[in-house]
Amino acid sequence: MNQPPDSTQPASAVVDQYKLAVEMADRVSARRGQANQFYLTLQSSLLGVPAVFGLLGEGGLEPMRATLIALVGALTSITWWLQLRSYRDLNTAKFKVINKIESDHFHAHPFSDEWSDLKKDPIPRWRGRYAELGSVERVVPVVFLIVNIVIGMVAWR
Repeated sequence: MNQPPDSTQPASAVVDQYKLAVEMADRVSARRGQANQFYLTLQSSLLGVPAVFGLLGEGGLEPMRATLIALVGALTSITWWLQLRSYRDLNTAKFKVINKIESDHFHAHPFSDEWSDLKKDPIPRWRGRYAELGSVERVVPVVFLIVNIVIGMVAWR
């Protein structure tokens, strides 16, 4: 249920705080995208450079170097996953603030209404319910972690 606007702050100050909170949440999302780009490039380089220069397979990288590359890749994957979790936690906190400002000061609640709609209505056909981007994008570092572990194990066979 909507609460009446708080009269202790001027309306323009609340609107300014709201705009700043939304802008900061957007910036966190942009930084998360840049981090994903960085880690994807790094992982692609770690896995791709030996392949491009024919260093894999018979007579290629010695096991110790392949293992070192795989270890760096695995640590990078773990760091990537942890950073994504941190960005998700930060945005969750930011949207709690945004939703609180909406519920306390505005009659319209665009962010909380959008979130409620996404969570309650099944998405048609094969997908079921809405899959949060934060959950989906955290699969990629796990896939790279698995690939790096396999490479490290194969290097010693």
